[in-house]
Amino acid sequence: MGKLTARVRPKFNYAIIVWSGIVFSLFFPQLTCGQHTNLPQHKLDSLLKVNDDYVKQDTNKGNVLGAIYRQYILLKKPEMADFYIEKSIQLGRDKSLKRYSGLAYSRRGRMYHAKAEYANAEANYLKAISEFSAVGDLNNVAGNYLNLSALYASIPDYIKSLEVSQKAIAIYEKIGNETDLANCYTNVSITYRNLGNRSRALTYMKRALEIFTKDEDKRGIAVVCELIGTNYFEATTRELMEMNVLPDQKINLALTYYNKALTLVADTDDEIVADIKIDLGNVYAAVGKYELALKSYQRAVEINRDNQNKDAYGTSLYALGNFYQKINDFSNAMTLLNQSLKLATTHGFLELERNSALGLSIVYEKQGDYSNSLTFFKHYIAARDKIFNREKEREITRTQMQLDFDFKEKDYLLHQKITEGELQRQQQELILRKQQLTLSGKEKLLDQLTFQKAKAEFSLQRSLQASKYASQNFKSQIAANEKDRRITQQEQQIKFDQRVKIFLTVAATLILMIAIVIFYNQRKTTRLNKIINLQKRELEQLSRVKDRIFSVVSHDMRTPVNSLISFIQLLEGGKIEQEKLTKYAASLKNNLTHTSTMMENLLTWAASQMQGFNPYLELIDVCELVTDVIASVSDLAEQKQILIKNQVSEGTLCKADRNMLMLAIRNLINNSIKFTPSGGTIHISSKGIDNVLEIKISDTGIGLTEDQVNHFNKPGYSGAGVSSPGTNKEKGTGLGLLLCRTFIELMDGEITAHLNNDTGSHFKILLKK
Repeated sequence: MGKLTARVRPKFNYAIIVWSGIVFSLFFPQLTCGQHTNLPQHKLDSLLKVNDDYVKQDTNKGNVLGAIYRQYILLKKPEMADFYIEKSIQLGRDKSLKRYSGLAYSRRGRMYHAKAEYANAEANYLKAISEFSAVGDLNNVAGNYLNLSALYASIPDYIKSLEVSQKAIAIYEKIGNETDLANCYTNVSITYRNLGNRSRALTYMKRALEIFTKDEDKRGIAVVCELIGTNYFEATTRELMEMNVLPDQKINLALTYYNKALTLVADTDDEIVADIKIDLGNVYAAVGKYELALKSYQRAVEINRDNQNKDAYGTSLYALGNFYQKINDFSNAMTLLNQSLKLATTHGFLELERNSALGLSIVYEKQGDYSNSLTFFKHYIAARDKIFNREKEREITRTQMQLDFDFKEKDYLLHQKITEGELQRQQQELILRKQQLTLSGKEKLLDQLTFQKAKAEFSLQRSLQASKYASQNFKSQIAANEKDRRITQQEQQIKFDQRVKIFLTVAATLILMIAIVIFYNQRKTTRLNKIINLQKRELEQLSRVKDRIFSVVSHDMRTPVNSLISFIQLLEGGKIEQEKLTKYAASLKNNLTHTSTMMENLLTWAASQMQGFNPYLELIDVCELVTDVIASVSDLAEQKQILIKNQVSEGTLCKADRNMLMLAIRNLINNSIKFTPSGGTIHISSKGIDNVLEIKISDTGIGLTEDQVNHFNKPGYSGAGVSSPGTNKEKGTGLGLLLCRTFIELMDGEITAHLNNDTGSHFKILLKK
């Protein structure tokens, strides 16, 4: 049965019912002697001979006729195929053989469908459904509903396509055909995607994926995974939010599903492999991984070059040529785009012809060859107009199909009305005739019994009856006039009530539409206000970044630079004592060390604010990392005689970016050294809490105030603004804690500040194990 297969570009996959070799060997032994390996024409000649010899009208005859018209279709002789299709339809007049007429109608529908004669195709599909319904063949009924779904999607009339798809789904659910049910879900998802409802499309894709996974259907899984990857990759930000996906997740999701699909079919020669390679090339090109993109596009061309699908081959040529155009490799771009254009023009692939012509126009424009650019742009316009005209023809076809349906429905209703009226009239005449016969018999009997008496009273009765008739006629006339008057009043009242109902319905509809428009406008305004407020906050944050950079650079850079200039001037004079030289050098070293640390934090923080960091999460040995950090700050600690204790157990692991975590811990330890008096102690410890690792850095210094702790722990923390001097008047930039907060959050962690019970303070870092 013809069904819309689960592909990104919908096609038919006709599962035609054929008879087995055993049946052939029993009834037609002359066809079992190796003729199945002959050419199609030889097969057809053998089938025609069998048809002429076998005159019995039964299932075997139906099988032979079916094989003949299928063979004519393979030989591209539609007139002869239609002749034997009509014979199969005639065979199906017997109810027990209606299945063969159903198959014939379905095949004829697909022939018309392939020639874009949608009205004729629709009529034959509906007849096939009627025939299969008569014999209870629900599987083929559902299959023809899917053929109708593909037809309506081609026009396109997506509403009708969804309606018939839902009918097919209901039947497959009823008979338990999960494989075709999954195909239905896939095709419905494609329709919803074409309608712009990617969230609804994703729901049906996941339903199909669940069934294919349960059935271990690798190709089905691969097809749906490719659809899901494309659904994510092509989605806008709004569509991603509707699917509960963050915008920065769509590339990873698309790559995950594309790679999963490729893994399942990589060892096959299925053309879907080339489609997936093109999809991967598009993703890699979008993220700037041009070498991987080039390899993917080239592999797609290699695969499709050996296939019979010229459309797929041309599409892969265009994809590679367009990639070369984007990276300004004009020689390769022109070669490939010319090949795809020639292929599209030869075989009538209008969309490919349009895209290839536009690509060549862009290539020549980039090279400054505006004459050739204009030539190919005109070619692009011509192809685009052809596509537009084709869509207009499809719209006319869709409108004509709707008009034909309305006309047939009205004609049927009129015929039904006339038939029912004629039947009622005949029944009334029959009843009246029976009453007349009964009355006639009674009158004859009465005449015989009262003949003598009636003869004597005839004159008197005649005058009395004449008077009575006149009186009754007058009363009847008055009653008839009154009845007509009442009927007229009722008709006028009915018309008035109908006008009132129409008016009220239109008014209610307009009010509802106005309310909906107002409601959506208010929602749109609210969303825009939120976006504006978010942009305002981002601009304010960037302004503060700029002001802080200039403030720190102008203030903290001036002193060490001036000190360095003065020191150089002293050296140039050459008259300086060794003691003073040592003292000045030590002071200059401290200033430059502070300046180096300040510049490192400043530049790192500014880069993070401009979204220049993407953490690379891996399992980190925290004990080893803390040991390296302590070694890097040991000179500062020794100058103040501060003891740093690493109490983190060996083999303690967590998921983090090594450089980011090292910078955060080093800043926290530097901060503790700065605010801890000489002879103090700094402790670094850790403990596991479920699937989270807590790293604690505490000191015995002067600690933070309660307001500083609350300010740091609040969600919108953006830095203290100024730096406090240390216990030995050490300077700072005020960016260390802000940088720690920024990097820990980038690693999907959490950092908080706390007060110790006696002296000092401590910071807790929570990271996933």
